[in-house]
Amino acid sequence: MLTDAETLRYSRHLLLDKVSETGQLKLKAATVLVIGMGGLGSPVALYLAAAGVGNLVLADFDELDVSNLQRQVCYDTSQVGLHKVDAAKARLSELNPEVRIRGIKKKMSAMQLGMEVGLADVVLDCTDNLESRHLVSQVCHRQSTPLIVGAGIRLEGQLMMFDFSQPDSACYHCLFPSTEEQALNCANSGVLGPIVGTIGSLQALEAIKYLVGLPSGIKNQLKLFDGVSLNWQTFNISKDPACPVCSGHGTN
Repeated sequence: MLTDAETLRYSRHLLLDKVSETGQLKLKAATVLVIGMGGLGSPVALYLAAAGVGNLVLADFDELDVSNLQRQVCYDTSQVGLHKVDAAKARLSELNPEVRIRGIKKKMSAMQLGMEVGLADVVLDCTDNLESRHLVSQVCHRQSTPLIVGAGIRLEGQLMMFDFSQPDSACYHCLFPSTEEQALNCANSGVLGPIVGTIGSLQALEAIKYLVGLPSGIKNQLKLFDGVSLNWQTFNISKDPACPVCSGHGTN
């Protein structure tokens, strides 16, 4: 049962037939792992905390820099120099003290990542490099934990969802088989703040939908967002029968 205070806080959710008290209780019982607390992780964490996700695990090993504030809306100027996880925890606890927040302030080994993924109901990849995305996808597949991936650079965004609880799910390696690091990133190519805000907000939406039992409209799809035209392109992601991650032909 929800407390009287929770009923008031989440009253707009309770009015929705597709959420109601049943869905809100699912959110309260859920654990979500957010990997990366930058431009994507900021709106993700804010919306998940506001929505009443009961347990948030935030992973990031960076400290806040003033150049982050142009797009990382979870923070303010007074927090520059703090670990992002500490700064985010303070902000989110003020937003919703009912949410339990645990931070990981170091780069996780594959073993620790596997343990954290195993404890989560859904994982949100908000990282900014190809190597991390491949590793997170591999571990989520191994643990059969659904994964929602976002990316943003310049005026372009990407969004995808892999439901590894289903045996027919493709994986990140099926889409991007090369593990060579991309040269482009926000530091050298720039990004308009609302691009990552848009993608991160949609990652949070997909996570909430999954947790309350609503179907995803992007499962095994790559959604590309053009911030200039506001157009979306959709590409289906087919499971690669020779994929070393999800086909059963490799070790992961």
